Amino acid sequence: MKIEFKSPIQKTVMTGVCAALLAVLSQISIPLPTGVPITLQTFAVALCGYILGPALGTLSVLVYLALGAIGLPVFAGFSGGIGAFAGMAGGFLWGFLAQAALCGLGMRLQNRILAIALGIAGLLACHVCGVVQFAFLSSTGFLPSALAVSVPHLVKDILSVALAYFASLAVLLSLKRARLVDAP
Repeated sequence: MKIEFKSPIQKTVMTGVCAALLAVLSQISIPLPTGVPITLQTFAVALCGYILGPALGTLSVLVYLALGAIGLPVFAGFSGGIGAFAGMAGGFLWGFLAQAALCGLGMRLQNRILAIALGIAGLLACHVCGVVQFAFLSSTGFLPSALAVSVPHLVKDILSVALAYFASLAVLLSLKRARLVDAP
């Protein structure tokens, strides 16, 4: 479902709301010894992309990352600062941009299966970024790093992307019924 906001103010507000939602859902976190916690970030990133589309969805994630970079405690475990991008989970932060963009692109295709498939492709891009950085920082190979920080999260993350798709349909339908957006 492609939506059109009625004004630039709505675009700005929805981008900010999605960035805030991402910050809040990042705090639902279970720490793991690898330094890569179990969170609801992948759900929130997918939701941002599915609701806002590729450009604004990615922008909302970029706003979230910028807030964290300047030190606001928006990342998992109420952390923040530029150092988070260089840490063990930093690659996942960078990967959120690709995930949001692909989820948003999937929503534009107006095909449920393709939307979820592109969302999962975005999730996999996010995981590859995370594994590569973890492997580099921990001086381990790609496969052992993937087994440590990606594989344990995959089932939860794939379900998160699918649930985010269906949640976004409900949000978009509500926005359409409230006449806050134009949708075909």
